[in-house]
Amino acid sequence: MSNPFGTVPPEAILEGEATDTYFERTRTTLEYAGKNPRVVAEVTADQFPTGEFEVFTGVEDVATLLEGRQLDVDALPDGQLFDGGPVLRIEGRYLEFAEFETSLLGFCSQPSGFATAALEARLVAPNSLVLSFGARHVHPAIASTVERAALLAGLDGFSHVAAGEILGRDAGGTMPHALMFCFGEGNQAEAWEAFDEAVSEDVPRIALVDTFWDEKSESLLAAETLGDDLDGVRIDTTGSRRGDFEHIIREVRWELDARGYEDVDIFCSGGLEPDTIRPLREIADGFGVGSYITGADSVDFSLDIVAIEGEPVSKRGKLAGVKEVYRTPDGGHHVALADREGPADGDSLLEPLIRDGEVVREFDLDEATDRCLEDAETVGFGQ
Repeated sequence: MSNPFGTVPPEAILEGEATDTYFERTRTTLEYAGKNPRVVAEVTADQFPTGEFEVFTGVEDVATLLEGRQLDVDALPDGQLFDGGPVLRIEGRYLEFAEFETSLLGFCSQPSGFATAALEARLVAPNSLVLSFGARHVHPAIASTVERAALLAGLDGFSHVAAGEILGRDAGGTMPHALMFCFGEGNQAEAWEAFDEAVSEDVPRIALVDTFWDEKSESLLAAETLGDDLDGVRIDTTGSRRGDFEHIIREVRWELDARGYEDVDIFCSGGLEPDTIRPLREIADGFGVGSYITGADSVDFSLDIVAIEGEPVSKRGKLAGVKEVYRTPDGGHHVALADREGPADGDSLLEPLIRDGEVVREFDLDEATDRCLEDAETVGFGQ
């Protein structure tokens, strides 16, 4: 089978076939009528600042999508936070990009939602290890999109092997409950010893300690079993039996410390989100966050023509004219017409991405991460 999982192949995206059918009918109609005007189109979520910042990403895929077409494109840098106004601007003949609108918006909307949620998780526990465990909640074809968004937002790692190969990063993780089941109740120590003997030395020895008995008992048994080789314990207690999760973690920490295991870290996972991480961040050493990232709402971007043959235009409810967005030193986000003066102390955020079909920007994930975290501090994201 050439396409066993029924996913849209890259060729269809690059050729403009991954589109809504009305764009094909628009092309047919415009070609029939001999019309192909020069336009400026902008991608926006909110037109004016609302005070709610989000992370912009997906721009590298947009560059790949539009490369080689007779267009000029400007966009925010990867990882930049925004609050209203355009994040991306396209100038050229309309039929150069008409069918690509659907894919372009998808490249930006969902990853930006993932990154925004990941940034919330990152900043609620800035001094803790935070990993992305969410790939199992999305179609495997986009697992690398999830993990890249998580890294961009500053998370320390992720669990998906194939995504790691694509991103050039090593996936992390230790053991699932299935491993413990295979050894059976009462044989937890045997399972942890086998793991310690089997896996490579660079894998952290973090024992899963909530499978059969209470978390305290299994944590102490793991510490006694592996001794100085034990790096930490992971507590993944299901919500239906969790009760006061903060008290559980405090109890485990207390009992480990009381027996001289102060160096054993506690790692928490299982349906965590910022509100549940917040009371744990001074007790636990790390967190695995999954569905909070993958379940994030996509950013509701739309693409609209704002000028045609040099004249401002818009549909009702949208703002006509080519625009710029600015960041001021105090973290302000400002939207203004491009032919007018922006704020005196503001820096324009839209930067060249494509010029006459050629990509003129380089992409570096580490730089995007630094940009995201620095900009989050500037605008007070999550405060």
